[in-house]
Amino acid sequence: MFTRERLIPEEGWRKKVYRIIYYSDTPAGKLFDIVLLCAILLSAVLIILESLPGNYSRHFNVFYTAEWVLTIFFTLEYMLRLMCIKNNRAYVLSPLGVIDLLALIPFYLSLLFPGAHFLLLIRLLRLLRVFRIFRLMEYLKDASYILEALRNSYRKIFIFLFFISIISVIVGALMYVVEQGENGFKSIPESIYWAIVTITTVGYGDISPVTPVGKFFAIVLMLCGYSIIAVPTGIVTQELRRKPRVGKPCSRCGNRDNDGDARYCKICGEKMVDQSASNG
Repeated sequence: MFTRERLIPEEGWRKKVYRIIYYSDTPAGKLFDIVLLCAILLSAVLIILESLPGNYSRHFNVFYTAEWVLTIFFTLEYMLRLMCIKNNRAYVLSPLGVIDLLALIPFYLSLLFPGAHFLLLIRLLRLLRVFRIFRLMEYLKDASYILEALRNSYRKIFIFLFFISIISVIVGALMYVVEQGENGFKSIPESIYWAIVTITTVGYGDISPVTPVGKFFAIVLMLCGYSIIAVPTGIVTQELRRKPRVGKPCSRCGNRDNDGDARYCKICGEKMVDQSASNG
């Protein structure tokens, strides 16, 4: 994430525009961000409605005009973000900068490749700004706990999914032999497809075994399917429980599950002591 101190212009109109575009602590800045979010939502709704059969042909002028107006708006907004900062590279290579750029590319690609504009739904990622606009950054800290737990448990989950993949291939091959290439099991790849659909508890029903042995394998695979949900969930939950709490400790009960700015303990209600003030 780029540091804003390196990007703030020293003076002039660039500093004023920067304040409006990159901050939401002023009326103009908050209004700009809310208008931006509304434009993103409107763009997503129009793209979804356009995909409905017959809608685009009946309301061609509305969709065509709205796409150009919104794209011009987002393009000008992106250019303003580049013009009012000192270090363009820092913004362009930042996560939000990459998302902003990806939100523009699909429309211009659609001029060469029809249908690519449906990828404009990437713009919904820009709604992440709502956490900054409405000062909900504390929610992102909780999300970091989940991401860290996933990082710590990805090896176990990978091994488990690898084992499940092997089981699916083996059972798929067995079903091809047992069903003798009939009842939808026309090839081993088709049988593997059935095994994966069955073990993930999706069960489309387009392929189903008829022989008693085939039904037995199907039952075993269905029962194994429950582990698809239970095992990874248990692994991640265990990692979450191992996560040490870094909150303010309570002097009475020792509870550390308190916010950094908490005045009273969540468990016993003891008034929290400011360690920095007491040390000073």
